[in-house]
Order: sequence, then structure tokens, then C-alpha cells
Amino acid sequence: MEEIIETISGERMQFAVLIDADNISSKYAATIFEELEKYGLTTYRRIYGNWSKANGWSEGVLLEYSIMPVQQFSYTFGKNATDMAMVIDAMDILYKNKVQGFCMVTSDSDFTRLAMRLREENMFVLGMGESKTPVALTRACNKFIYLNLVTEQNVEEKHSKVGGGNAVLEEESSEEQNVTPISEVRQAILALINENGGKRVDLAQVGSRLNDKFTDFDVRNYGYSKLSTMLAQELAADVAVKKLNNQHCVERRSILTKEELEQEICRMIEKNGGMVENLASLNDELHKKYKQLDFKQFGYSRISSFLRSLESVTVHENEVSLKVRR
Repeated sequence: MEEIIETISGERMQFAVLIDADNISSKYAATIFEELEKYGLTTYRRIYGNWSKANGWSEGVLLEYSIMPVQQFSYTFGKNATDMAMVIDAMDILYKNKVQGFCMVTSDSDFTRLAMRLREENMFVLGMGESKTPVALTRACNKFIYLNLVTEQNVEEKHSKVGGGNAVLEEESSEEQNVTPISEVRQAILALINENGGKRVDLAQVGSRLNDKFTDFDVRNYGYSKLSTMLAQELAADVAVKKLNNQHCVERRSILTKEELEQEICRMIEKNGGMVENLASLNDELHKKYKQLDFKQFGYSRISSFLRSLESVTVHENEVSLKVRR
């Protein structure tokens, strides 16, 4: 998201930008090329559509951003000839070996196979479209940017800097949103912490994991400009962001300590007559009481391993009992 992608030689990656004028509004022109600057240089800038019909992409906009229009008539009613023209040009550019990446600007899922084919040729595929874009296309790209959400966030930031109060943004709530849910982001972060033995991890490592796991992940999709701010606001109940030695890190926020959990286990066993015959039943009871319980936060993958680490209980095969105090 914030990194500049480079080739093996250290030079900035060259991109071919292909825009579907039938599918993408010209209001996103500035955002498209501002985002592209973070990833590399643009060798090809082409936009496809039927220019005999008004599509919003004026001559002035095309000249401002040096985009070459490609005329494509609709030969048959109900068929999108623009899609075919983009695919043909993409394959021609691919075999010229002059670029290392493609930027496909469209929300049309028909381009999913093209994105997959380009990635098969080791091309970096950057997708751009609205948040209504089908998941199949966003997952087929190496990275996907939601233009409407990023544009809205940029408008809010610029408006707040000049002290203009609340910015007037477009109403998108009525349209389907395919942004990765916060719940999945939460699970990915907690999984990363668990993999690290429950210990804190660098914020940069968290960002890398989220970008690797979710091709559409961008803090701006959720209305934030920084990952640390997003975590502090959206996941405050689960994780804490701390600054140690000028470096931000993320750790699991647990209101349950190992000692407290051990005491509760002892109470459950004592209530059951001093012994529980089935580990599964004890595990179920614990998860009923503690909905977010995950033994990995204590460094153990299974309840049996966790129980064996306790000084107050004994585990024999599938049975758990209290240790006899002398």
C-alpha cells in the first residue's frame, strides 16, 4: 500500500494501465494515477469505450492524464465489445515484454480470467474499481484498490485540513460492499499473534500479513489513514498498539490471565467431584464461559497441553483431576 514496488534490478516497476470507460467514472481519474505513483511508472495508458456515446471521460480529462482513447463500437446488442478489446491489447502488451505489471481499472468480473492469466505470466496485477466489485476479481489481483472508498477518505482528509467541517460524500450505502469484513481482519491479526507464541508483533509485520492475506486490504476502506489508528478504534477490545523503542507493536489484549483460568478450571473440576472424565466436556464448558478463549494466546495449541502445564491438575489420558495436596 505504502511501498514502492521495484524490479530485481532496483528500478521502479513499469505498468500498463487499461481503463474500462463503460464501467469506471471519470471522477476517479485523479485517484487512479495518484495511487499508481506508489506502485511504479506507467508505460501504457489506454482507455476503452464507445466514444460515439457520452461516457463522462471528456477530451480534457484524457489530455490532462495523457490517456490514449481506444474506440470500440458495439457491433452486437447485449455484447460488450470493450471487454474483448481490452483483453486483446493486454495480451499484445504482455508478449512485448516491456512492462512488469498491469493496472486493470474496472469493476467488471468478466476480467477475472484475464487477471489470472497475467499473474500466470508473473505479472503484478493491480486492480482498481468500486467496492461493489465481485470478490472473484479482487482475489484474482495481487492488490485491489476500491476507488470510491479511497476517494472519499482523501476528500475527508483534505476537508479536515482546511477546517471545513463534515465533507459531503456520495451515498454508497445502498450498493453492495465487498470490502473484507473487520471480523476477518481481527482473526488474521490474532492468528499472527498466536503464531508468535502469544507475544507482541511489530505493526509493520501486521500490515504485511493483512496485505498478503487480503488483496483488497487498505485502512482507507474503513475510514482511516493509519493502521495503528484503525486497530485502536476497531479492535480495541482484542488488541493494543504500543510504542516501544520508537517502534510500534501489537499485542493481544486479554482480560483473562493464565492464573485466573487455572482457578476456574479447578472450580469446575471440584464441582464435578474432583475429576472430569472427558477433556472435551471441560473444553466446552470453558468456551461457554469465555467466548473468546483461545489457548494459543497462552502458547498452547490444545487444551491438553495447557492443562499439563498447570501445577494444580493432573491429566491422565482423557481424564483431568485435581492434584492431591500434601
